[in-house]
Amino acid sequence: METIMQVFTDFQENLDREQNTREVIKNTTKEIEENSRKIITLLQVIHQEEGSQQIPVACAKCKSILEDDVKPAYIQLSMQIEKGMYYKYNDYWKIASQKLCFSIALINYLEKTVLISHEEVASVLGLAVNEKEGFHLPIEDYLFGLLALVSELSRYAVNAVTNGDYEKPMQISHFVSEINAGFRLLNLKNDALRKRYDVLKYDVKKIEEVVYDLSIRGLKTPNTEGKN
Repeated sequence: METIMQVFTDFQENLDREQNTREVIKNTTKEIEENSRKIITLLQVIHQEEGSQQIPVACAKCKSILEDDVKPAYIQLSMQIEKGMYYKYNDYWKIASQKLCFSIALINYLEKTVLISHEEVASVLGLAVNEKEGFHLPIEDYLFGLLALVSELSRYAVNAVTNGDYEKPMQISHFVSEINAGFRLLNLKNDALRKRYDVLKYDVKKIEEVVYDLSIRGLKTPNTEGKN
C-alpha cells in the first residue's frame, strides 16, 4: 500500500511531465507562429503597386516555408500529444492553424483562383482531417481561415482598383459570392465562428461597392465580370 508521501511523489512526477509537455508545445507553437508571420508578410505584396508581378515569387517562398519549416514543426508537435489529448492542448496552436489556413487558401487563390479544400490544406500542413486519426486540422479552423481570406480579398479588391487593375475586383466578387453562398448552407454551432461569420457580409458589401463603382464609371466590362 502506498504511503501518503509516495502518493504525492507520484503527483509531482505527473505534474513535471505535464509541465515539460506544455513547454515543448509552447516552443514548437512559437516556431509555427513565427513562420506564419513570415508568410503573411510575404503575401502583403498583393497590396503593393505593381505587386502582381511579384506574386509568383512570393507564393513560391511561402510554399517553401510551409514545406521546410511549418510542416516539420506540426509533425514534431503531433509527436508530443498522446492519443485523446488533442483538445487538452489545442488552444496553444489553434490561432496559428487558423492563420495558416488563411495563408494557404490565399496562396491557392493567387495561383489558381479557386478555393482550396479542407483536405488539401491539411495535407500542406501534414495533418489528418479526421479527429479519430489523432492530430488533425479541425473543420472550424479551416472555416476561420476562409473568413479571413474573404476579408483579405475585400482589401485586395480595393487596392487593385487603386493600382489600376479593374479586372481583379470582378474575379474576387464572383469568388467571394460563392464562398458566401456556401457559408449560408451551414448551421454554425461554434459561437466564435458564428460571430466571425457575421463580419463576412460587410466584406461582401465592400467588394460589391467596388464593383458597382467600376460599373457606373464604365470600367466594368462583360469579359471581366464573373471571370475566374
